[in-house]
Amino acid sequence: MTGSIDQEQQLLTIHTTVANLDDARQLARRVVAGRLAACAQLQPIDSLYFWKGELVEEQEIRISFKTSRGHQPALMELIREAHPYELPEISTTPLQDVDPAYRRWLIEQVQPSGAPAPAQEPKKEPEQEPKSPWQSDPIAER
Repeated sequence: MTGSIDQEQQLLTIHTTVANLDDARQLARRVVAGRLAACAQLQPIDSLYFWKGELVEEQEIRISFKTSRGHQPALMELIREAHPYELPEISTTPLQDVDPAYRRWLIEQVQPSGAPAPAQEPKKEPEQEPKSPWQSDPIAER
């Protein structure tokens, strides 16, 4: 399946960390509202690292942005420009074996307004839309 997917439509997660939840929400809203990522996940983490010769231990918030390779350069540039850290972590993880319905949803979310979603494979219309792309409706499953 990967061979048939345009390189621009390959999915990945771009990660960064910030010092607090307010900074994380602000950056995540800016990215998702700008359609550079379909979603952002915010996770509290404990970090240990050397910075300017000192061992630092602190809590941070990891932000994981789900996006396409075509949006990677713009998203990474926005993170660099908007990030409060002097040297932010910005890394990517390719997403493999992605469920086709989730893939379609993600690609549709990062399309410019009014742009048609790229054709991937025939789309099956669900009988009833779940509340979000990763939650099922337990009543409809009965």
